[in-house]
Amino acid sequence: MKTIITGASGPFGSTVAQGLIDRGVSAADLILVSRDPRKLAKFAEQGADVRAGDFDDYESLVAAFSGGEKMLMISTNRVGQREPQHTNAVNAAKAAGVSHIVYTSFIGKDGCNSLAVSDHRFTEDLLKKSGLDWTFLRNSQYAEAMRDAAGPAAVASGHWMSSTGDGKIAMVTRENCIEAATAVMATDGHEGKTYNITGPERISFRDIANLVSELSGKPIEYIETTDEELYAMFDSMGVPRSAQDDLVVNGFGWCSDDMVSFEATIRAGDFDVISDDFENLTGKKPERVSDFLSRYREKLSPTAA
Repeated sequence: MKTIITGASGPFGSTVAQGLIDRGVSAADLILVSRDPRKLAKFAEQGADVRAGDFDDYESLVAAFSGGEKMLMISTNRVGQREPQHTNAVNAAKAAGVSHIVYTSFIGKDGCNSLAVSDHRFTEDLLKKSGLDWTFLRNSQYAEAMRDAAGPAAVASGHWMSSTGDGKIAMVTRENCIEAATAVMATDGHEGKTYNITGPERISFRDIANLVSELSGKPIEYIETTDEELYAMFDSMGVPRSAQDDLVVNGFGWCSDDMVSFEATIRAGDFDVISDDFENLTGKKPERVSDFLSRYREKLSPTAA
């Protein structure tokens, strides 16, 4: 069976591709799709079929997906503007003869107001109506965001601003999400199923701020703020309100519409979802946020921040 991975040159897709090879899947059975196939040279050398495909170019996707049967469709980064891209991908997969799409979605209770979740639920509905087999991997927030962005920023400034109130979320590591995706792509019987990939504990941003303070040795003031004040903070940093391709601020391609609506959704309790799906898929426990951040303590040191 030919397996397609979209966004295969990114950290998620490339690690799933290597994980499948490590599990015994022949590289020759992988179709790896990227806007820049040159970034997939190491997989091409192993025998993988490396192809160019752009979610903004329907015809390129039809050609890229041709001959594939099962596809890992990794959601794009253009939060709030994914609908046309994902429509292209699903329609192209159907035209190319793909039979089963595994989609990286996001957790969230029905009716939640997160901008990102709106994109994902649109795509889930699109897949349900496509006539193709589907599987949804509803991943929780990556703990890596606390290690790479929020934590170091708080250590550097000495404060953590948040509008999440007392809301909690069961953060999960990207590593664990990749393991779950690899397990689903490597095994059968996942058609028509939705998996919530979460960490083992519900945790608040205040809890994270206290943990980062403890690990870094730097006092961090936790400041409860409003959505409007969060927008003002991001505006002052030069963060765009809407997603823009290749626009990076402080090392991250983010937009404030996404982050402010995300925090509001935590505050409303609509990301308060916890599941044992990861353990059922992989046979192992997901990593606790505290253990994950402890592994990367040096990234949270005042010097590193």
